[in-house]
Amino acid sequence: MTVAVMSSSKPKAASKSGAGKFEAGRTRRREPTAPRRCLASGEVRPKRELLRFVVAPDGALVPDVAERLPGRGLWLSPRRDMIDLACARNLFAKAAKAPVRVPSDLAEQVAGLLRRRCLDLLGLVRRGGQAACGYEAAALWLSGGKAALLLQAVDAAEGGRQKLRALARAHDVPVIEIFRAEELGRALGRDALVHVALAGGGATARLNEELARLGALVRSDPQSTQR
Repeated sequence: MTVAVMSSSKPKAASKSGAGKFEAGRTRRREPTAPRRCLASGEVRPKRELLRFVVAPDGALVPDVAERLPGRGLWLSPRRDMIDLACARNLFAKAAKAPVRVPSDLAEQVAGLLRRRCLDLLGLVRRGGQAACGYEAAALWLSGGKAALLLQAVDAAEGGRQKLRALARAHDVPVIEIFRAEELGRALGRDALVHVALAGGGATARLNEELARLGALVRSDPQSTQR
């Protein structure tokens, strides 16, 4: 399987990650502006390009991909080597100035949460009438200038994907290949989908940000089959 980003020019997941340890109703507002520093690299980047973690009251480290959990945020670049480095050097505990219990599968937890978040946002785009599903519908939106983003399944035949990629390039539309056909279908109420064109708008912009974080994490994982 392949992860590619090409351009022409909760509930269950949160419980698994430990988010349920926080008191119900205590959430923080997501602040989209101020930059933060990556614990591992020291690089200062916009918050939307980083991953937030918090320490639960029982000392467990919890990925907060939606940036809504209470507590001080601990920030990392969305890369496997940065997560591994932070774990190996005990950087979470050093930053928190307290013992922190880090799950052994932290990178996998983060990837799963980001993946679920992206698919949930994709469903939100569909419910807003901003998704064209299937080859013909996607091609029509691309040709008509309505598409702002094209998603293609990584496990589909190459022929149809190449044709729509070329059409997307001709209209300066980014193409992202990161999900399987079954995942795209489930998110959009179908059995399976290979091609999904998305119109512009706030929900698509949010999805694009999350896809960027997920793609960076998956591509940086040497063990991943999705490269």
